[in-house]
Amino acid sequence: MDVKINKEIRDYSEYMFFGLSLRQFFFSVLACGIAVLIYFRLEPLLGLETTSWICIVAAFPFALAGFLKYNGMTAEQFIWAWIKDVFLTPRVLTIGNCNYYYEMTEAAEHSSKKLFHRRGSRQKRKPVKGQKVKKAKKKTIDARERG
Repeated sequence: MDVKINKEIRDYSEYMFFGLSLRQFFFSVLACGIAVLIYFRLEPLLGLETTSWICIVAAFPFALAGFLKYNGMTAEQFIWAWIKDVFLTPRVLTIGNCNYYYEMTEAAEHSSKKLFHRRGSRQKRKPVKGQKVKKAKKKTIDARERG
C-alpha cells in the first residue's frame, strides 16, 4: 500500500467532490451556474453559437479562480496584491539620505556653543563667526540700593 505524502505540508489539500477540493468544486459549480444563466437569458436574443461563446468567456474567470495558485496565493489574494501594486502604491518612491543622528548632534552642538571665545580672559571677547552678539544691558543703581 502506497501513501502519498507531500514534501511541503502547506501544499496539502483535502479532496471532497469528484477529486476536487472544496474551493475548486465551489468555483466550478459557480462557473456552470453563470454559464447556464447566461445561456437561458441570451439564447433567444443572439442565437445558439454566439450565446455559447459568451457562456464560455463569462464562465472562464470563475472556473480559473478556483484552480489558480500563483506564488502560494489564491486568485483573490493575487488580484488584491496586483491592485495594490498597480493602483494604490505610488510609482515614484522618494527616498532621501537622511541621517537623523547627525541632525540631532548638529542641533545639540549649536545649542551648546558659547557666544565668545576665551572664557575668563581680561581681553575683549570676540564673537564666534556667524553668531550675533548680545549687547549687555547697563545696570543702573538707584540711590536706595547704594546703601
